[in-house]
Amino acid sequence: MATIFQRGKYWRAQIRRKGYPTLTATFDTKLEAQQWAVQKEREIAEQSPERIRQRIRDRRFTLGDALHRYEREVLPSKSESARKREPSTLRLWRAEDLDGKPLADLPLIELDGQVLSRIVGQWTAEERLSANTIRLRLALLSFLYNVARKEWGMTELINPVPLIRKPRLPRGRDRRLVGDEKERLLAACEKTNPELADIVRFAIETAMRQGEILGMTWGCIDWEAHTVFLENTKNGESRIVPLSEVAEAVLDRQRARQKHPKGRHHLQPVWTYTREGMRASYNKALKKAGIEGLTFHDLRHEATSRLVEKGLPIMTVQAITGHKSTQMLKRYTHISAQTLVEAVRTPK
Repeated sequence: MATIFQRGKYWRAQIRRKGYPTLTATFDTKLEAQQWAVQKEREIAEQSPERIRQRIRDRRFTLGDALHRYEREVLPSKSESARKREPSTLRLWRAEDLDGKPLADLPLIELDGQVLSRIVGQWTAEERLSANTIRLRLALLSFLYNVARKEWGMTELINPVPLIRKPRLPRGRDRRLVGDEKERLLAACEKTNPELADIVRFAIETAMRQGEILGMTWGCIDWEAHTVFLENTKNGESRIVPLSEVAEAVLDRQRARQKHPKGRHHLQPVWTYTREGMRASYNKALKKAGIEGLTFHDLRHEATSRLVEKGLPIMTVQAITGHKSTQMLKRYTHISAQTLVEAVRTPK
């Protein structure tokens, strides 16, 4: 039975049952205390002592606790790219505040849609974060809630991320090589370093990301099958990239530069550039070529669009480029006006 008594101007309810933790709460009126006591006694009758203790622990489990446990137990089992990317996002969630109070101190069960919407509103109003960065932060938080529900036994948690409106992503970049930009860029790269020119050619032929290209070792290449095997990609999945004649010729030249025959030095990197070194050399070549607004990642857009223009089925292009969805692939695909005209006009 619950004990209900008045203390000053407030009413206090207390429930004691053998084997169960003592439950207490304070209310403004006696009726509220009685209603709470009836509800809690019903819950106690339906649940074990351990389950009641678990619910109490859950209500004390903060976002900070969850972030630390996620980093300790979940992150080590994720892909290499996630292990590199997510620690910074976890640190940013720990450092966030709401109304001057650390968000990490908020019980996880109290971080509902209303609170999360206010946080996203802060980010948007202050223009601190891009729409894509906000969506990435929310994706990690959503995954954390799902882990807490399924693996940590916090079944009463409600994931707040699906309950809020997310910022719209901007239109995908549509920068492609135009006119004689390819020839000018390659000429400038050749003067800087022939290896740099071949990296650019390889990017345009394969649609591989910069990190995937620079992370290649000779053991990734199957010369007989004319493919490159990528074990760790940005989306955490492996994939096989086919090599065109141009792409394979690039690798032949690079192998000759390193002066070793086929099948040797499997663990040796294909390219001698570091990411920072290649970025600096590429930007220098752009200036020499007089080309503006063409990032190295735009070469992936160029390559993807060229694959589509060749008439390859969209699912084949998706398998080559490694995009996780056809919707994302569409953001990276920009078919040239000339190709569109040729598609509707009868060849003379």
